[in-house]
Amino acid sequence: MQGGSTGIGYGLKYQARCIADVKADTDNTSFIAGTLSLKEENEVHLIRLSSSGTELICEGLFSHPNEIWDLSSCPFDQRIFSTVYSSGELFGAAVWRIPELYGQSNSPQLEQLFSLDAHAGKIKSILWWPSGRHDKLISIDEGNVFLWSLDYSKKTAQVQSQESVGMLHSLSGGAWDPHNQNAVAAICDSLIQFWDIRTMKKTNSIEHAHVRNVDYNPKKHHIIVTAEDESGICIWDLRMPKIPISELPGHAHWTWAVQFNPEYDELILSAGTDSAVNLWSVSYGSSDGSTSESLLHPLSRRVDPLLNSYSDYEDSVYGLAWSSREPWIFASLSYDGRVVVESVKSHLPKN
Repeated sequence: MQGGSTGIGYGLKYQARCIADVKADTDNTSFIAGTLSLKEENEVHLIRLSSSGTELICEGLFSHPNEIWDLSSCPFDQRIFSTVYSSGELFGAAVWRIPELYGQSNSPQLEQLFSLDAHAGKIKSILWWPSGRHDKLISIDEGNVFLWSLDYSKKTAQVQSQESVGMLHSLSGGAWDPHNQNAVAAICDSLIQFWDIRTMKKTNSIEHAHVRNVDYNPKKHHIIVTAEDESGICIWDLRMPKIPISELPGHAHWTWAVQFNPEYDELILSAGTDSAVNLWSVSYGSSDGSTSESLLHPLSRRVDPLLNSYSDYEDSVYGLAWSSREPWIFASLSYDGRVVVESVKSHLPKN
């Protein structure tokens, strides 16, 4: 099904790539977004969906010293988030705390809790421990994976371990396995590498061209989805890593981001440089968490897997975020700074 948008819009002042669900905010459906301006003072916006679900409200607007290339919200504290930023050729990463707002939208400066300053290469992404309170954090630069130990009381971050990916490869991002907190997937050129963070050694890999994004299925073990330049979207069973178990068409141009719904894992969102967000449906044919034979012939091969295409954008869409509090809600962010929040309630699986 193709369609326009009935979403709720919110405009950032500058260009932007990064938006995240504020998972730790259990009282509101809220998102955090960061801008990417080369010449202006950049901003972090804390955005809340109104209780009526009809407007987006700016809860806080904070200055950020540099261009924001990656942004993630802390899973256990709604006031804490991380950014990867650059000033010209120099890249850095830090963990920040939002100050108490006391009803003010234009608030005091962000408090820097930690600076992740052990990187020599260009930092790509920060991965938070998948759920619950924890003192571990992973950062990925072009050549290395770092595991950090954080001390919030002393505001110190120590490198617990580090491993190089090797001279022939370049890392660009990754995801932390919610089912196995010792496992991390790292995007590496034309393959996905899987790491055991206890030993910081590679355990497996999937060879596929031009992977841009990866996400783990939140409900089923061993299942991941990847976004790729040419092949669109591939779904993989890590026990059978040679070929994908399902392929979706993706986008008319590069498929940039892909995410499983946090509650309804049949639903997958993707965003692309064709100025669209697509909602897909995949049938797994099994409700017990195992991979059944029918997964090898999913819904995507029998009927059109595209449930809806949201096209209310004038620029490439780089940012995607499902709401964990209301999993039928998602936010997207296009490069021109436009945030759109949509509901997929009409597409939820019928039990």
